[in-house]
Order: sequence, then C-alpha cells, then structure tokens
Amino acid sequence: MRTGDRLTIAMVGTRGVPAAYGGFETAIEEVGKRLVERGHDVVVYTRGSASTAKEYLGMRVVHLPAVPVKQIETLSHTGLSTLHLMVHRRPDAAFVFNAANSPFVPFLRLRRVPTALHMDGLEWRRSKWGPRGRAYYRWAEQFGVRTADAMISDAPGIADYYTHQFSVPTELIRYGAPILETSPGRSLAEYGVQPGGYHLVVARFEPENHVREIVEGYHRSTAEQPLLVVGSAPYSAEYTDRIAAIAASDPRIRLLGGVYDQELLDTLYADATTYAHGHSVGGTNPSLLRAMGAGTAVIAFDVPFNREVLDGDGWFFRTPDDVAAAFEAAEASPARVAELSHAVRDHARLRFRWDDVADAYEDLARRLAAGESVHRRARRAKRRNEDWEPA
Repeated sequence: MRTGDRLTIAMVGTRGVPAAYGGFETAIEEVGKRLVERGHDVVVYTRGSASTAKEYLGMRVVHLPAVPVKQIETLSHTGLSTLHLMVHRRPDAAFVFNAANSPFVPFLRLRRVPTALHMDGLEWRRSKWGPRGRAYYRWAEQFGVRTADAMISDAPGIADYYTHQFSVPTELIRYGAPILETSPGRSLAEYGVQPGGYHLVVARFEPENHVREIVEGYHRSTAEQPLLVVGSAPYSAEYTDRIAAIAASDPRIRLLGGVYDQELLDTLYADATTYAHGHSVGGTNPSLLRAMGAGTAVIAFDVPFNREVLDGDGWFFRTPDDVAAAFEAAEASPARVAELSHAVRDHARLRFRWDDVADAYEDLARRLAAGESVHRRARRAKRRNEDWEPA
C-alpha cells in the first residue's frame, strides 16, 4: 500500500464524539480529526450523544443505541456497531476500544476487517466490578490477545503486563495532553477561592482512585488553602458517604460534585496550587495529563504508572500522612511548586503530543491494512498464573 493512500478507519466501542466523557472519547476526537485532515475517511460509532449530527470535525458519525444498564451498556452498543460494520462498507482497519469488547473482534476479522484492540488499564482490579465482572475482564483480556490483529497499550507498564502474562507484544500508543499556556480565567468566586489559592482533586469516588486517602490526609494537615474535590461516585454510595463525612467535619474541604463545563474545569486545573492524583490501576491517565498540560504541580499516588508519566517530578504518597506532608510542603515552598509546575508542563508538551499519537494510529492502520498481524503468533496465548505488579 502506498504511503499516500486514503484509508477508511472505523472507531468502535466508546461513547464516541463529540468527546464529553473520558479518555477514550477524547483520544478518538483528537486522533480522528487529525486523520481526517490527512485525507482519511474516519467513521466513529457513537451512543448517547446530545448531538444527532452525522458528521463532526470531518468524521462520519454513526449513532446507534445501547441498553442503559451498567453491565451491558458498552457491550450492547459495540455489538450493534459490529453488526453495522459487517453489513456496510468494509473499512481498511478498525480500532476497538476496551478489552471488554473483545468478543466482537472475531466477527470483524470474519468480515476481513483488520482490527486493533485497545486494552485500556487493568480493569479487573477496579472495585466497581464484582467477582463476575472481574472474572469477565480477565477472560476478555485473554480472548482479545488471541483474536486481535494488534493490541494497543497506553503506558509502558501496561505493555509489560501483556508481555509478562501472555508473551505477546502490544503497540505502545500514549494519550496526548492539552496544553494551557494561560488560564481561561473563569471566576471561581462561587467556590470561595482565588487563583493560586487552593488544592484540587478530580476523580470518580472509587477506592482505587484513593479520594478518601487524599481527603483524609488533607484533613490531618495544617494546610491553609482549601481543597476543592470534583467528582462523584456512580457505583459506591458507602464510599461517597465516608468522604462526605470527612468533608463535613472540615470547612476547608469543598465537594463540588461533577463539573462538565470544560472551560470551568480547565480553569480549576490551571489556577490550582496542586492537583492531587490518586489513580492507581490505569496506565497513562488523561486527568493527570490535563493537570500537567495546565502547568499544575502534582501530588500523585505512588505507583510506577504515575512516576513514569511525571518523570518523577512531583510529590508521591501511599498513606494519608504522606498526603498531609505533601500539602504542607507545597504551601511551605512556592518556589518548589513553581519548579514542578514548569517541569510537568514541559513533560506534557514534549512527550504527550496529539500529533505524535495520530502518527502512531495512522502508521498502525496502514500496517494492518497491508496485512500485518500478531494473530498467528498470539492465537494460542495463555495467561501466566503468577501475580504481576508494574516494575
């Protein structure tokens, strides 16, 4: 296939575009529009969008329904998307996001659609899934390894996991970081704070995101700047109640709930003294990249994923006492905060560029369309039983 050939590329398995939800959707929007600018035909399967437009930023948008039940919403939509792909024009390559969608990969390959499966993080470690959900994700990982033409990982630790567990390579393709050279400048008066006068948390209230440890650590600290907590708990009322109880006992802690106004959210990131990041089971986390791109010093849960993304430039914690010490250290040393702010923005600008991400997706699509595949090597892959932890 010649380098300049136009490809038809399908994006399947997410809420689609316009991006209004999470990392996968943002990646599809940022990568898809760049592929269109390079002359490719990009088809995005979308569910639940407020818009019914059939085109967005040059991408063709196919709106299909989903069963609105947590356990099957994604699978039902991906199943319909797969059926639509099979009976309509065959794309040159398909990107399927989320290992849970792996059961549909063989149908695409049956239609002779070369398919890459984005494996995401270690989803089976998330507390929101019960034993059956965790067992399903572990099965789906192995099934995806055995059936896809390529697997995509978004962090070196995730790539290492698949190499260790299945002896199969993945394509390492990171996310990009939005760079904010200046704050959007939205007023934060309703929250009772000024730019540079508060700390920030943005996360779903789930145990693996360590929001409770962050809030508890802040509560123990002598920090004077308020802590703004953005997020909610879609699945765990008990966990939310524990966080709310701590916040109720400390007027410095302010629970904002979900914030879906992107300009306001950008302002919250850009004007914070620090951003506290407790995520522990994913790879390259979009919330962390957003804080870095905004030039906000980071207090991060101490796992290799976070250290690698930050290149070690931040405060790291494991316990509430570690959190307390980090908040106190940040307020005691504005110079250190400024130093870390410059460092993380530089990392974001140099290492997490959407143009580079689009290059990688385009290159993989071309290789898939030309017949490259790991399927022959991986089709009998078996999981190693021993435990794995990122190095």
